[in-house]
Amino acid sequence: MARITHIDAEEIRDSRGNPTLKVTVHAEAVRGIFSVPSGASTGSHEAKELRDADGGMDRAIAGIKDMLAPTLTGLNVDDQRAIDGKLLMQDGTTQKTRYGGNAILGISAACARAAAAACGLELYAYLRTLADIAPSQAVPRLFMNYINGGKHAKSGLAFQEHMIVPLTEHVGEALDMARRFQAALEDILTSMYGEHTASSMGDEGGFVLDETDPEKPFALMSEAADKAQLAGKVAFAIDAAASSFYRNGAYRVGEKALSTDDLLALYAKLAGEYPIISIEDPFHEEDFDAFARLRARKNARVVGDDLTVTNVHRLEQAIERGSIDAMIIKPNQIGTLSETLETMKHARDNGIDCIVSHRSGETDDDFIADLAFAFGAYGLKAGALRRPERAVKYVRLQAIAGA
Repeated sequence: MARITHIDAEEIRDSRGNPTLKVTVHAEAVRGIFSVPSGASTGSHEAKELRDADGGMDRAIAGIKDMLAPTLTGLNVDDQRAIDGKLLMQDGTTQKTRYGGNAILGISAACARAAAAACGLELYAYLRTLADIAPSQAVPRLFMNYINGGKHAKSGLAFQEHMIVPLTEHVGEALDMARRFQAALEDILTSMYGEHTASSMGDEGGFVLDETDPEKPFALMSEAADKAQLAGKVAFAIDAAASSFYRNGAYRVGEKALSTDDLLALYAKLAGEYPIISIEDPFHEEDFDAFARLRARKNARVVGDDLTVTNVHRLEQAIERGSIDAMIIKPNQIGTLSETLETMKHARDNGIDCIVSHRSGETDDDFIADLAFAFGAYGLKAGALRRPERAVKYVRLQAIAGA
């Protein structure tokens, strides 16, 4: 097998225009490249990015070139566990604060791409050689954010993502549904709010509404589904990202300060009136018990993100307390591919589904599409088709899933 000969890193810009890393791992005649995403709405237990005082990547690049690359040179590029073990040992911190989760993930994922090339395999096929993870289904469902709020848009909406989920495992059909839904929603927004809203763009490609009523997006989405003749063919999903609007023991939703009970009742009302199949991060990231209370009501599937941060130890707490039905998988929350796969395996071994997700600051890298397909994830969550760095993930999934 090819041995690692050289590692390069450079600063590029993510979809929000902020600096991020592009890492290239050379292994004799092959190479692997990975461009690292960055989140705006982040859980406090996530791996930490390493940035300069001005947000740049000079320190992270220096750490890669001067410290991490020399440690890995000469290793077999397909020995993912040894590579990731060396990275973790060199950093030596729980949240990757010495060299940065961005630097560590950049190397880890680029090594996997290089190893796939050395083996002559598609990335998804190579990933399957690294772990035995029970699939949730053959092809992930698409979770597509068409109205942005929270930290992803300048809007009065507290909930961060209002998603459609086409109810098909046929990716081409799902993308056609999304295009029809998008066109219908744009027409409705033009009629109700004017061209400025219909052309608005949040971080993940959704529309941005000058609204505070948490029910309004779902009423508009229902109208769009009807207009596009998709009623019963698409479901809705919420990413509340509740930690972002939790202050002093209450949740600020619109003009109201809601208690945990009030917010639970709001979710139940929305799920009763609209076809909502999942609610992500419904409460703040330390309230495992509130997650469990909502889950017990069976209004919709309860999904952990800031709660679990792709971390097997946080996942264990969620399992023990009955907090979730599914969890978001974001490799840059934890730092290495090996840790990501360990968490996915532990989730599936305990009946928890995985939804592989992008970040709000994205690149044109499509690694997560291969990751989701490789292990039959329940979903691939990558935003709306209105932004190219989001669409590229869905296009890749369509290509490898056989349309």
